[in-house]
Amino acid sequence: MNGVICYIGIGSNLGNALKNCQYAVESLSQNKEIQVTRVSSFYETEPVGIENQDFFINAVAEVKTVLSAHDLFEKLQNIEKDMGRKQEVKGGPRIIDLDLLFYGQDLVQEADLIVPHPEMHKRRFVLEPLCELASYLIHPVFCISIRGLKDRLTDNKIVKIIQDKNQPV
Repeated sequence: MNGVICYIGIGSNLGNALKNCQYAVESLSQNKEIQVTRVSSFYETEPVGIENQDFFINAVAEVKTVLSAHDLFEKLQNIEKDMGRKQEVKGGPRIIDLDLLFYGQDLVQEADLIVPHPEMHKRRFVLEPLCELASYLIHPVFCISIRGLKDRLTDNKIVKIIQDKNQPV
């Protein structure tokens, strides 16, 4: 499939969070306009913002798509809705969270979508799994690699591998 390489952040901390994240990846791969090319390891991560909640499970998926950034974003929102995500408190518990981190090297500034994701450079739970897949990728706003962003983090939240991408599911 020709298309744009994109990175999607995946997270959950309600119910069986690991299964929720795995199901979200399966849902992505069932769309004929999206090809999941790689998925990082799954990580157990300490909450950021609202800290009085369960730890999250996080991962990053690399996909190739022929969809526009906005259409891909809508597909992600539809998967969240189908999985039962409700509008909740920002940073609070959720059954699934799918964030469009990168859409190629494009910069997108729309009312409901900003790409690259505007907070990712501050979050270890995003940069750790993203670094697994694309440490060399240059952030088009900061002009620095993902590894460079990770190395400069001041976020010392716990992020530990619970399921290595090389282990069978």
